[in-house]
Amino acid sequence: MSVSIPASSRLGTERLPMRALIGLFVAGFIGILTEAMPAGLLPQMSHTLHQSVAITGQTVTIYAIGTAIAVIPLAVATTSWRRRDLLIVALGGQILANAVTALSTDLTITLIARFVAGLSSAVIWSLLGAYAARIAPPGRQGRAIAIALGGIPVALAIGVPLGVFIAQISAWQMAFWASIVLTVLTIVWALAFLPNLPGIPRTERHTIRQVYAIRGVPTILIVVACFVVAHNVLYTYIAAFLADRGLAAQTGWVLFVFGVFAVVSIFIVGAKIDRHLRKLIILSAIMFAVATLALALFSGAIIVVFVSAAAWGLAFGSSATLFTTAIVRVAGDAGDVAQSLFISIFSGSIAVGGLLGGLLLGGFGSAMLVWVCVALVAISALIALFARRFAFPRDGI
Repeated sequence: MSVSIPASSRLGTERLPMRALIGLFVAGFIGILTEAMPAGLLPQMSHTLHQSVAITGQTVTIYAIGTAIAVIPLAVATTSWRRRDLLIVALGGQILANAVTALSTDLTITLIARFVAGLSSAVIWSLLGAYAARIAPPGRQGRAIAIALGGIPVALAIGVPLGVFIAQISAWQMAFWASIVLTVLTIVWALAFLPNLPGIPRTERHTIRQVYAIRGVPTILIVVACFVVAHNVLYTYIAAFLADRGLAAQTGWVLFVFGVFAVVSIFIVGAKIDRHLRKLIILSAIMFAVATLALALFSGAIIVVFVSAAAWGLAFGSSATLFTTAIVRVAGDAGDVAQSLFISIFSGSIAVGGLLGGLLLGGFGSAMLVWVCVALVAISALIALFARRFAFPRDGI
């Protein structure tokens, strides 16, 4: 990644600054938790907002839209801000938006709050990778980035299912209030343990046009788009998919299994990513495709549903880490801008997945969701398999 390493990092211990990385990890956890939590609460939220599940699902879409359209301009606008100050402001935005979401009974107000949450998430995600790399000792930046981004699968494993559980024993709003409490604690932790690094001079940034011109970057972004759209088509409407098959009571457990194996993927990817990046990406795409195909063909069998959820979790859990590493390697000195571009495509794909899933659910029923996923992930696997020269090179593993 194209970031400077402070002298203090070069001269310090070779051990990773775990307390600081934990702060970044939880910040990422909060970002994905706030984004994905409605996926497990759609039936309850739709009742409060007096809307259909498909319409209420757009609370996920609008969050992702906010992140997608804001990540690049906000990254540029705040490039000179001190890093910890910027992170705390972004976390404050999450607190405000989640409080409004918990209090609102109006769809329009909820959508506005979710859009604001998406804007603050854009700032969080544009910070994590580079921040982790800058506070890591030499030669351990990759491992530090993996830890900082590990909040994604952990949020899916613990946070979202916990939100479902909280909603089942009280009210769905309590899940958002719990997230607010966690965010406040994270701000306190960041103030205590995160170094307040200076911003990056604007003169060192590459332009978006320059990044697009790098061979391999557009190909990686296409693979990312197909992979993430497929995931979010299914993840956003998994409750509706399971309910149509008489498995509504299993929604929390299915999400939990998905999340647990997503966490397992952190350890697998962390151990293998330096030497087997290409193989891991291709394997993840193939595993995801097989999982969705099994759901399409055998969704009436509960054991197949849980096995598919496990495979899906393994495939998607560290996808952000895998694709971030791939695009940073290809982009070289333009890695910081490439990461912002990646986040924009990643979040935009989440938005497209939520919108597409709602259209499919309303127009064709929940069975169509998994078939579309199969097609999209198959495209990702094929492109990754054949893009061996620039995007996912064999000698880059």
